Amino acid sequence: MDLRAVTLIAVCVAVTIVLRFLPFVIFGRKKEIPGYITYLSGVLPYAIMGMLVVYCLKNVSFFAGSHGIPEIAASAVVVGLHVWKRNTLLSIAAGTVLYMFLIQAVF
Repeated sequence: MDLRAVTLIAVCVAVTIVLRFLPFVIFGRKKEIPGYITYLSGVLPYAIMGMLVVYCLKNVSFFAGSHGIPEIAASAVVVGLHVWKRNTLLSIAAGTVLYMFLIQAVF
């Protein structure tokens, strides 16, 4: 293995470890968590999901190609399954499988 590759992997591992342990170092022991951190922990997951939806659907053209049918169908499956089963992994996996099937086999 190349020395640069090993160095790159080592740096990635070190940064990941530091980022994982940093909250415990900052907020560990008996320190009280600030209110803005508690607020962000409740709001950020929804904001990130919203940004991912916008990012995934930003280049969909409803006037060309498949007219956005695979994207709309997969999104509907994700939302429907999540409302029905409340299982994020199941709903995202099913939507991904449906989308890949539609773009590979149908459109």
